[in-house]
Amino acid sequence: MIPCKEQFSGCLIGQCLGDATGFPVEGYAQEACKKYVEETLKTGHAEDRGRGHFPFGQYTDDSQLARELLQSYAECRRFDPRNYAGRIASIFSEKRIVGAGRATAEAAERLSRGISWEKAGTLPPSAGNGSAMRAGPVGLMFFDNPEGLIKSAYDQGRITHQDRRCSAGAVAIAGAVALALQADSIDSRQFLFRLSEWAHTIEHTVSSALLQLIEWISLPPDEAVKFISKAGLGPGYYDEWHGISPFVTGSVLWSLYSFLRSRGNYLETIRTAVAVGGDVDTTAAMAGAVSGAYLGLKAIPLQLSQRLTDQGTWGLDELIGLAYRCHDLKMEQMMRGKML
Repeated sequence: MIPCKEQFSGCLIGQCLGDATGFPVEGYAQEACKKYVEETLKTGHAEDRGRGHFPFGQYTDDSQLARELLQSYAECRRFDPRNYAGRIASIFSEKRIVGAGRATAEAAERLSRGISWEKAGTLPPSAGNGSAMRAGPVGLMFFDNPEGLIKSAYDQGRITHQDRRCSAGAVAIAGAVALALQADSIDSRQFLFRLSEWAHTIEHTVSSALLQLIEWISLPPDEAVKFISKAGLGPGYYDEWHGISPFVTGSVLWSLYSFLRSRGNYLETIRTAVAVGGDVDTTAAMAGAVSGAYLGLKAIPLQLSQRLTDQGTWGLDELIGLAYRCHDLKMEQMMRGKML
C-alpha cells in the first residue's frame, strides 16, 4: 500500500498529541496517572490540565526532535545524520528544548563543542529511550526500504545514544510506523516477529523482548506492566521510577503494547500508554506515532490537536504542512525510482 498524506500527518500529530497528553503527569506514579485518565481524559477535560507554566498542548523533546528529523529530511531530501545532529545541537543551545533527558542533553553539548555526530553519543550502559522516542519519522522516510530504515534508525539513534539497545529500540519504533502505514489490518504476532527480526540486526536483547511481547499482549494492563517494566533488566535491578521507566526496552514495549491492544482507537491507545505511570509523555508519543500512522489524521480528535504548540510556535497547521511536504518528497522519490 502507498500511504496517503493523512497517514504522514497522522503520525506526526499522533506523536505530538500523545506527548502533550502525557506531559502533565510525566514521572507520576500509576495511581495518579490512572486518576488523570479516568477523571480528566475520559471526561473530556484534557484541555484543562497543563504542567507548570505550559498549557495543555505543549509537547516535549520527544516530539520536538521528531519534528527536527522531518525538517532535516525536507531540507536535505534524504536522511543526513550530520544535518540532523546540527539541528539537535541548535535546539539545545538555543534553549528551545522542553523536558530534555540527561543523555541527550549531554550529547547535544558535545555536538555544540564540535565533536562529530559519530562520537558525540552518550556511552553504554546509558540506555534511555531518547533515540527511540524520535524515530517515528524514519518509518515515514523508509517504509518501502527495510535496509534503509534499519541503517537510518541506527544512525539517528547513535547521535545521542551509543548503546546498541537504544538503536534497536529506534528500529522497533520506526519499523512499527512503517508497517502501520502499509497495513489494512495488523496481526500482532506477525507484526512483532517482523520488528524482532529488524531489531536483531542491531542488538539481540531488544529483539528477544519483542518476541516476549507476543505473549504479554493478551494480558490486561495491570498484569502486563509487571513483565514489561522489567523487560531487559538484570535480576535484582532496582529502578526508582514508578510504572514504565525511560529505559529503552520497557518503554518501547509498552508503547507497542498500548497500540496493539487498541489499534482501532487512537484515544484508547494514548490512555493505555498514560495510565500505567512513569515516563508517560514518551510512551504516549511513541504509541501515538504508530497509531496515527495506522489510522490517519481523521482518527485524532481535532479539538485537542488544535491546541498543539511548541511555546507559541509549530502548531497544528505548521505540523501538518511539514508532514505533507515530506509525503510529497517521498512520493516524488518513489516515482523517480520507478522511472530509472
